[in-house]
Amino acid sequence: MPTRGERRSFRSEAKVMPEKETIQRARRDKAQGKSPSTQAGEFVREEIHHVREGKHGARSPKQAIAIGLSKARRSGVKLPPPGRGKASAETRRKALRDVRSGGKRRSVKRARGVMKALRREPRSSGSRSALAAQAHSSAMRRTARDRSAAARKAASTKGPAKRRAAARKAARSRRRSR
Repeated sequence: MPTRGERRSFRSEAKVMPEKETIQRARRDKAQGKSPSTQAGEFVREEIHHVREGKHGARSPKQAIAIGLSKARRSGVKLPPPGRGKASAETRRKALRDVRSGGKRRSVKRARGVMKALRREPRSSGSRSALAAQAHSSAMRRTARDRSAAARKAASTKGPAKRRAAARKAARSRRRSR
């Protein structure tokens, strides 16, 4: 909170815009031909950083991810809304709205209200353990075949040096868990 003598401009505070660096990283991903979900990942990463550094909180890791995806859609990443059965009708509607509203200015009052509400939320949702739990529960909703196919694809696109490093890391964690 600003002290009595200093005044803070709410116009600058109310900006819920992604950082320039994040947009550049997403553009680089696009130029390299990476998928929209990878491009959107940059915005999610930024949001997790915001929660960790205490800029604001989130009720859960899922909320932080949702905020990041929303920012990505508003910034022009061609990320389609989730399909039927993947998310609630409300979530799909909001995602569609984000896609359409790309580039439009948001109400300063609303942005300020959103930031004020997010500041009251806990910061623990950005922790490694919370994100790991979220990733685990998300993976468990996928079939074993899907997970296996994703792992195979990841291994084939990694290259020999990174594959070797990943194998060493896996061996280390196997040793630790014994």
